[in-house]
Amino acid sequence: MSSFIYLTQIHIEFGALKFLADECQKHGITKPLIVTDAGIKAAGLLQKALDALPGLHCAVFDATPSNPTESAVRAATAVCQSAGCNGLIALGGGSSIDCAKGVAIAATHPGPLTTYATIEGGSGRITDNALPLIAVPTTAGTGSEVARGAIVIVDDGRKLGFHSWHLLPKAAILDPELTLGLPPLMTAATGMDALAHCMETFMSSAFNPPADGIALDGLARGWAHIEAATQNGQNRDARLHMMSASMQGALAFQKGLGCVHSLSHSLGGINPRLHHGTLNAVFLPAVIAFNADVPALQSAQRLERMAQAMGLPVSSHASKALGDAIRAMNQRLGLPSGLAAMGVVEAQFDEIIKGALADHSHKTNPREASVQDYRDMLTASM
Repeated sequence: MSSFIYLTQIHIEFGALKFLADECQKHGITKPLIVTDAGIKAAGLLQKALDALPGLHCAVFDATPSNPTESAVRAATAVCQSAGCNGLIALGGGSSIDCAKGVAIAATHPGPLTTYATIEGGSGRITDNALPLIAVPTTAGTGSEVARGAIVIVDDGRKLGFHSWHLLPKAAILDPELTLGLPPLMTAATGMDALAHCMETFMSSAFNPPADGIALDGLARGWAHIEAATQNGQNRDARLHMMSASMQGALAFQKGLGCVHSLSHSLGGINPRLHHGTLNAVFLPAVIAFNADVPALQSAQRLERMAQAMGLPVSSHASKALGDAIRAMNQRLGLPSGLAAMGVVEAQFDEIIKGALADHSHKTNPREASVQDYRDMLTASM
């Protein structure tokens, strides 16, 4: 990929929620559907969003599951259509934002959602009829608020990607105030998701210098602040930097991701209870080791540059230093030590590998992975 698009209006500051009404007006959203989840509602964040929209009649769908599903998209679409909504506000983590992107398609496009999946050749079928979307993230992890893609578990159980510039949120309201109440483990898992985006897209061999610069800065910013944000959720400076790192990772990953995500997408589809960011954190060391032999990575000294951004000693063994540092960070953050601690067993490997080979992220890894390569990565991640 050698074409770059950065189009989302981004507001990032404490109190940024104040821009929500103006963005709705700017994009002609007079009757929004707010797509969120029960936890966001219980935490009082839904009410904060409603309070920021005086005079607008809003419909609400608050049943987004922890991993968005096609059935949830259908349910939200039904609310959207029955209420006559002409736009969407996604309020929550990546699940709510991706669910809203699914609604943006389903509310204006015929047929089952799978028709529009990337690996089914569906990206070109998504038109500018997609409903306009404003994203308000309440976690610092997926960066879906500035990304053109969504990940949804479809009816046949596959966890598929949907990608189109027509799904890109018109605006992203990044208000770190909304993340202050995020529990430590969720802060850690979503934070490692952001770091995985920065690292994996930086390793991608695609030519996109702007994305490389954004990813490297996001990595440095996120690595320096993830522990502080996890240990003290009220640390405003750490929360701001983590929200920026999350956004930067997603701005950069239009360049492409790789085996970390092909594995986590596949396993997350098999067991939706497993958190995507946690899976990424566990898979990162094995994938970095696998990618270490790529000549492009060696000649560009990409692994060494990542190590430098993380404040690690720069040496000829950067892949080992990176892997060791990530494992140590996972331990300090209280994340699982490996897949076995998450209940994954070797009997699942064949199914995981099948899904990984079919995933859209498989194609953009800097080194093509075979069945045996994936098996080795899974074994190393146990």
